[in-house]
Amino acid sequence: MARHIVIGKGPVGATTARLLDEQGHEVVVLSRSGGDGSTALDVTDTASLRQATKGAEVIYNCASPLYHRWPTDWPPIANALLDAAESAGSVLVTMGNLYGYGPVDAPITEDLPLAGTGTKARVRIGMWRDALARHQAGRIRVAEARASDFFGPGVTEAGHLAQRMMPALLAGRAVRLIGNPDAPHSFTYVPDIARALVRLGTDERAWGRAWHVPTAPPLSTREAVRHLCRLAGLPPARVGRIPWWPLHLVGLVNPMLGELREVQYQFDRPFVLDSQAYTATFGEVSTPIDEALRATVEWWRARLSR
Repeated sequence: MARHIVIGKGPVGATTARLLDEQGHEVVVLSRSGGDGSTALDVTDTASLRQATKGAEVIYNCASPLYHRWPTDWPPIANALLDAAESAGSVLVTMGNLYGYGPVDAPITEDLPLAGTGTKARVRIGMWRDALARHQAGRIRVAEARASDFFGPGVTEAGHLAQRMMPALLAGRAVRLIGNPDAPHSFTYVPDIARALVRLGTDERAWGRAWHVPTAPPLSTREAVRHLCRLAGLPPARVGRIPWWPLHLVGLVNPMLGELREVQYQFDRPFVLDSQAYTATFGEVSTPIDEALRATVEWWRARLSR
């Protein structure tokens, strides 16, 4: 039984921890606030982090700093985890995203350059390059999983298929979303992310590069609403569009909304992830979309009925 450390108790961290536990591993979840089965620890406290990660075979970085604090919060977290993994001799697997690529006009593959120029893109690019430099120097073994918008049980705040949509949809009301509701968009199912993270941590073929998590073929948000309504046994919901200008205006005083300007292209243009390299290497595919969306509907119904 190997020892695995999961950093972060959000949907990805919690789902990854459950999967590892089901596989019979010793699992420790560390989070800043503790609770929900996690141990409280400030991961930037290097001495405490090294003590907590001793003997770990794999460390999974599923931390999630506040969106508008990435430039200040991510670098010390990422550096502390690199140091801890190097000290413990652990594999470090980081949960990443697609920001580093910036706007592209075709499906996003891992061999595209990290050409993003926004603040958050530069943060993620720097994190990966620092990790890869240590790997190439033989000091550590690393891998990064990259996914599109999360959805599934436990996901409340991230992406389209969560708080922005589900309560209204299940109440039979119109759904109002930001961005182009007809642009193809990739959505990545959280259990598929957890499975990929565990694979990347325990299969040496994965180390030294980034991988795109198996993700179903893209849907527009309008198509996603139609599928969700069908699976929920509801008539199709009307889909409306929230214009950008009031969001940008509120963003002047709300830092979280203000950060959306950098990634507006992800909502307005086709945003499609290609995960064929992962599937070809490891033989794993995404969960069938109806199965994933049905589980999402069931989880939200249970949550909203409490």
